Amino acid sequence: MSHEATMWAVKVRGISCAEARVLWHLADCHNPIFGCYPKQDYLADACEIDERSVRRCLAALRDKGLVNWIEQREGKNRKANRYSLGFENGFRAFSPAEKAENQADNLSGSSEATTGQEEQFEPDNSDGLNRTPESSIEPVREPVIEPVTERERASEASSQESPKAIERKFKLWYPTYPGYQHTSEDAARKQWFALTDEDRAECIARTPAFIAAGKAAKANFVYPSVYLRERGWLKMDDPKSEFAPPSVHNPFSRPWMALRLAELSKPMTTVGWPTLTAFQKMQMRDADAARLVDRERKARYGWPKVTDMHSRAERAVGMTVPGPLLGISEQFKAVHRDSDLARRWQALHERMGWPWLPSTGLEWLYLPAGEPETAMTDFQAKLNEGKGDDNAA
Repeated sequence: MSHEATMWAVKVRGISCAEARVLWHLADCHNPIFGCYPKQDYLADACEIDERSVRRCLAALRDKGLVNWIEQREGKNRKANRYSLGFENGFRAFSPAEKAENQADNLSGSSEATTGQEEQFEPDNSDGLNRTPESSIEPVREPVIEPVTERERASEASSQESPKAIERKFKLWYPTYPGYQHTSEDAARKQWFALTDEDRAECIARTPAFIAAGKAAKANFVYPSVYLRERGWLKMDDPKSEFAPPSVHNPFSRPWMALRLAELSKPMTTVGWPTLTAFQKMQMRDADAARLVDRERKARYGWPKVTDMHSRAERAVGMTVPGPLLGISEQFKAVHRDSDLARRWQALHERMGWPWLPSTGLEWLYLPAGEPETAMTDFQAKLNEGKGDDNAA
């Protein structure tokens, strides 16, 4: 496979879908040193079309100046000729007269495509694309197949299912994965066959719950091949994973405090605030009193979930905390409620309009390490890690 060839092929425009598939598989068979020698029956199978359609596509691609070849023989025997692709140095499309002269060969029913270059190039040291293979070297006819790994070999040896049964289950599972349309089915299939029978059964059983958990957490989904290779469904067993179900934690614990700060990091809401009382309206006439009323109302109504957390904490009722916050909270440090550091945290809350922690008799609080301003900035950066990065699919 030549990366340069495939990158060139996928950028070609103005050709039909069938022609694009044939061109891509030609590029996939291209070797930077030895060239490109696929058979027509291989191209037909790879493109999922018949050989007549392959020949029509080859002729159309040559007419559009994208590929080229002429028949090569040794006596009466046909030689395996090399396809010449449009990106190669020295490529020259056929003239109209040359096309007419070679038309019969282009549409022949031979099972081996007549693939060669019109001329032999004499490459210098920097030109490795058009070298003619030595007679002792077998030309590249199909893409290189990666060697079977020990894990794949062990999986195949231990499998009790037939390849057809495994493929059938893959065809049912693959379209259920988010974003599968934009990923490599062949890469996912390879990983699917590398799994054990038990892994495949567990994957089928647990993937729906994994997808539901990911969507609920607005998580990013990796490619299906990566999901299979890493056995992604096992992430639901890790309490710190975004795919794990939320778990309940006691008031003022590290996870509880992380949830509270995460909620305070969200924009303040103004929905559902009660109207000002007559007394508050009277207070609003004085500038200093008005600021105090405004701060009290923000702290009470601006972050309703935090207000609910405080109310529950006074009754020793915990809260459910998402998995990712558990990992972040592990870095929180114990701070005594009467310490200078705790007072600096309280001052930050007042500046931001946030409600301070209720007094429940607990002497120790868990807060991000460092000075409040810097610690909150670092905490919020960790909250936002990975958000907006679409790799699923």
